Amino acid sequence: MPIRAAVIGTGAISRVQHIPSLRALGDRVEIVAVADLNAASAEQAAAEFGIPAWYTDLETLLETEQPDLVTLATPPIAHKGAAIAALRTGAWVLSEKPPTLSLADYDEIASHEGPEGPFVSYIFQHRFGSAAERLRDLIADGSLGRPLVAQCDTFWYRDDAYFAVPWRAKWATEGGGPTMGHGIHQMDMLLSILGEWTDVTSVMSTLARDTETEDVSFAVVRFASGALCSISNSLLSPRQTSRVRVDFERASVEVEHLYGYGNENWTWTPAPGVDADTAAAWPPAHDVPSTTHVPQFAQFVASMERRERPRVSGDDGRRVMELAAGMYKSALTGRPVGRDELVPGDPFYASMAGGDPARATALIHAGTMTSAREEAAGA
Repeated sequence: MPIRAAVIGTGAISRVQHIPSLRALGDRVEIVAVADLNAASAEQAAAEFGIPAWYTDLETLLETEQPDLVTLATPPIAHKGAAIAALRTGAWVLSEKPPTLSLADYDEIASHEGPEGPFVSYIFQHRFGSAAERLRDLIADGSLGRPLVAQCDTFWYRDDAYFAVPWRAKWATEGGGPTMGHGIHQMDMLLSILGEWTDVTSVMSTLARDTETEDVSFAVVRFASGALCSISNSLLSPRQTSRVRVDFERASVEVEHLYGYGNENWTWTPAPGVDADTAAAWPPAHDVPSTTHVPQFAQFVASMERRERPRVSGDDGRRVMELAAGMYKSALTGRPVGRDELVPGDPFYASMAGGDPARATALIHAGTMTSAREEAAGA
């Protein structure tokens, strides 16, 4: 019996990635319905892809179709309610990024998972390209030595018209700016490579766009391994690029791309003294690009079939949300933040804005670190 899937949200990401990725899995999956608040969009998507049913109401879809799998291609504000509704019916969930608007929301969703499923996973497709998978294997077996220094950069460009979409760059609907909605892709891949982080120091500002949230952010992150990493997120950069670089004891490994990579986007540079034959064995033998969601969708469906927790779920999916919360807390308080601070009761556990969106916007617009320090000094 194929897995019965429903796709929620019928905008561009759904038509370009979700539906084609499910179709690529062949007879393992059957798309039984789509849903969107916009009836015309839902009807058009169903007709375009030959999907038998369309809805404008998620609850009606879940009751009528009883899908095994629900994918969420909706704005971030809608993720929590839709994920919980699907989990309550026993459906597994694969959701677009960012997972939710806060750590509190993330944990609330997780509380509806069962010990053997259903589970929720989040789409961070850059983890699943062959080069990233190969790099993690080399780290695990010690081939590259300890990680020492890293960079994680998302330099993208979004004009004023991009932010005219009502839910974008607002605390209540997107949760934050490029730290949450854009750089989070590279940040998640970085964390999948370097593992647990311990503390972060961050600055943020709104330099050019009319937004509630930041349009640039920078951070320095310390990892449990001792490695140090700089993170840059910008929506103001005409020459767009996405980059992750890690300098190990025995090699520098770097990927530079825009919205997805293949093996050709990676550079493997051996340290002096590493012989050529050893270095030649580092790159992956096969090329699985990260330009589509297919590799992650395939792994998620395989997890469903085995009834096991998928990757990028539970603690594995939560780690990047913790880092984002730490970056906002550091920028808005003007001090370094330890990962162990981000627990229930902390205002940044409940909201990336720290529970006071107006204050967060004012600080970020003013030039956060200086303003936050001055405010603290006067308290």
